[in-house]
Amino acid sequence: MKHLKKNRKFGRTADYRKSFLWNLGSSLILKERIKTTEARAKEIRPLVERALTAAKKDTLSNRRNLLKKMGARPVGKLFKDLAPRFKERNGGYLRIIKIGARKNDAAKTVFIEFVK
Repeated sequence: MKHLKKNRKFGRTADYRKSFLWNLGSSLILKERIKTTEARAKEIRPLVERALTAAKKDTLSNRRNLLKKMGARPVGKLFKDLAPRFKERNGGYLRIIKIGARKNDAAKTVFIEFVK
């Protein structure tokens, strides 16, 4: 039975999958818009939204917890640029825009971006 098994595995081991998702989230934070598959976008959305919510409360503990998961550049951008921009917003920082299937393997592709 598939009860309480909601995350996708992407054919990777747990450590590699966690690293892969945080790196994808870091790219999204730095570029503010990336093109990826629908499954990947749906998996990184809660990670990035939780990170941004933590960045809205600028404490040393929150900075250190985020630095454990991603590099200094994305964390700096989160605290300096993105958190003040979304200070008044109570969630829903990202949007997923479907753009159709990829040509070679027909994977559903999307743009994931920050809401303006």
